[in-house]
Amino acid sequence: MAGQQLKVLDALDVAKTQWYHFTAIIIAGMGFFTDAYDLFCISLVTKLLGRIYYHVDGATKPGTLPPNVSAAVNGVAFCGTLAGQLFFGWLGDKLGRKKVYGMTLMLMVVCSIASALSFGHTPQSVMATLCFFRFWLGFGIGGDYPLSATIMSEYANKKTRGAFIAAVFAMQGFGILAGGIFAIIISSAFKARFNAPPYEVDALGSTVPQADYVWRIILMVGALPAALTYYWRMKMPETARYTALVAKNAKQAATDMSKVLQVDLEAEPQKVEQLEREKSQFGLFSKEFAKRHGLHLLGTTSTWFLLDIAFYSQNLFQKDIFSAVGWIPPAKTMNALDEVFKIARAQTLIALCSTVPGYWFTVALIDKMGRFAIQLMGFFFMTVFMFALAIPYDHWTHKDNRIGFVIIYSLTFFFANFGPNATTFVVPAEIFPARLRSTCHGISAASGKLGAIVGAFGFLYLAQNKDKSKADAGYPAGIGVKNSLIVLGVINVLGFLFTFLVPESKGKSLEEMSGENEDNGAEAEA
Repeated sequence: MAGQQLKVLDALDVAKTQWYHFTAIIIAGMGFFTDAYDLFCISLVTKLLGRIYYHVDGATKPGTLPPNVSAAVNGVAFCGTLAGQLFFGWLGDKLGRKKVYGMTLMLMVVCSIASALSFGHTPQSVMATLCFFRFWLGFGIGGDYPLSATIMSEYANKKTRGAFIAAVFAMQGFGILAGGIFAIIISSAFKARFNAPPYEVDALGSTVPQADYVWRIILMVGALPAALTYYWRMKMPETARYTALVAKNAKQAATDMSKVLQVDLEAEPQKVEQLEREKSQFGLFSKEFAKRHGLHLLGTTSTWFLLDIAFYSQNLFQKDIFSAVGWIPPAKTMNALDEVFKIARAQTLIALCSTVPGYWFTVALIDKMGRFAIQLMGFFFMTVFMFALAIPYDHWTHKDNRIGFVIIYSLTFFFANFGPNATTFVVPAEIFPARLRSTCHGISAASGKLGAIVGAFGFLYLAQNKDKSKADAGYPAGIGVKNSLIVLGVINVLGFLFTFLVPESKGKSLEEMSGENEDNGAEAEA
């Protein structure tokens, strides 16, 4: 059955871990580093934007972004990402992974710089320009998801493929960390140069005019890592699986991989033609696809959707949780730059202690434990810790218990990353046929971003205080943080259940997982 496998693909499956594997991880991973930096750095500066553009004379608290503006600034990049995942995922299967890979990167570089240059005469025009460019920034970021995962899975050998794809995704952790560290450096530098009194002492003077540069510099630096890897992305050859199985050019595939693997590989045009004749070319919307991969696609989309509701609702509202437990003092006791510094410091600590280690635990253990076990375990512990935070929530708000709250909160993050946040990215790149791989990964990722939008927008309103007078300015009363955490716990239980639809791909070749070999073998025997 698997005797029909092309030698060039066999060679990739059994190749020892070599230098080119690591260069591929860095080249694909730097895209993810940039993605995470760009998506999460906005949450570091939203309070600053409120102070600069929505200051109200005589108010007891500093200005904040109105609810609709806050939701737009935080969420518009996600809308762009969702559209980009679907569009570039489809394009990656049509034109080839490599051709589309450079486009997404250039879009990210241009829009990072443009979003930092958002100018206007009124606060509304500045925010509108910012949202416009962050949408297109998200569109470019969206393309990186299916393409990076597919390229890495098609380059990797079957023994360590999970670790390689997870390592690309794990660069997100460093991106979040870099965003926090850079914001700390910039805010400290500006604070040292332009000191200002706290808001309660001098409302207008607490936000120095130079603070307007701070958020722009933080956003603009996102363009750097992406720009640095553009050249190397263009030098990467197209993946052999795309060239041989989709573009049907066996000779080119053998030539490209001979250079990469540094071994002589023969082209097998006859075998490609034979595979072509024997293979049933079912499309994405065919009955055959639904029969073979329908449940798999439901599994990958539903688990990613449910995970991202929980993951992003926490991540975007970290700063609110920190304020609630007193890690960040009340806004009126700080000046504008102080507030950026304290929010960035808190986010960096969480990233350092839980986010980054969680990703690398996955990298280390995914090919030993398997994707299925890690995903189940992650959802299980996320559920446990969410309920541990939610049920005795009043207990955690007392000053003496704050550190305990932060530890459990960090553990939730740790098991999201040593769990479904990494595996939902890895599995869709392994279980679908080569000609639909990028598209199906894009669909799964877009479903996740839909969850992120629900998490980001929905919980912005849900987590508000039940008492309207205590809710943030302009928001209706919500169900409170405690009930929101209970809802998130229930979502994690659903994620645990839907994981049973996803197959285990540990140690198997891509063709074995997607059933592409069975097509050929069955028909050859007939």
